[in-house]
Amino acid sequence: MIYIVLSIFCSVTVAILLKLAKRYQISIIQAVTVNYLAALTLCFLFFKPDIKMVSHDAPWPIYITLAVLLPSIFLFLAASVKNLGIVKTDIAQRLSLSIPILAAYFIFKEDFNNFKIIGLAIGFVAIVLTFLRKSGQKDGKGNLFYPIMVFVGFGVIDVLFKQIALYKELPYTTSLFTVFCLSFVVSLLIVIAMVISGKIKLQLVNVVCGLILGFFNFGNILFYMKAHKALAENPSTVFAAMNLGVIITGTLIGVIAFKEKLSKLNYAGIVLAIVAVIFITLSQNAVR
Repeated sequence: MIYIVLSIFCSVTVAILLKLAKRYQISIIQAVTVNYLAALTLCFLFFKPDIKMVSHDAPWPIYITLAVLLPSIFLFLAASVKNLGIVKTDIAQRLSLSIPILAAYFIFKEDFNNFKIIGLAIGFVAIVLTFLRKSGQKDGKGNLFYPIMVFVGFGVIDVLFKQIALYKELPYTTSLFTVFCLSFVVSLLIVIAMVISGKIKLQLVNVVCGLILGFFNFGNILFYMKAHKALAENPSTVFAAMNLGVIITGTLIGVIAFKEKLSKLNYAGIVLAIVAVIFITLSQNAVR
């Protein structure tokens, strides 16, 4: 269970760092770029991918799509944390699991059962309740665009990573390293374009923040994979503990440390999000 705890810690820490970015005037795109440099370096050191195995037959369309999506969604994640807080952003990210589940049914033709249907239905209601705002509250409807993009983006990314996992000619970690490399290149090109146009200035603080961000971002992936390896016979336990842990921990930190304001309906949405994850986890056990 220590790997699950560490993975939850790293995941929530990423959200906290993004929350603090505005306070310390961090350029998110610069930090994200350095983040991928740090992540691919750590990936190379820990997983030792064999780059020579990557040929023209590799799933390049998926690699390239992920390389564009990953830094883009990171920016939406940062904007969502900034505008709506850690609590709602974490729930949007965790409930994005409904998208790969739907893809599993319609694309990969996996079995569907009542637990999964109930979990998806509850998850949809949870999303609606979590983002409902009182009539007198600020933050226009436009801000909902960010968590919606987080929800859709992470869901699509999960589907694409599942497709990579199905590609048996390459180890998953080698594909992961390739995606990190391409994501770094895409992010770097964006930074160069913004520097040339005068929209941003290169600052050392962004490099430092990016290195820290990359460390925890990679830590989340590393410990999650180790948890699945350590509990190979109980993948649903890892799945449930990770998602429930992030939702609960993120909620506590958001409310206590950052004084994020939630309505009774928002709290009801959080409870339903937890229930949805439980039902989806039960659906995995039912299939086995």
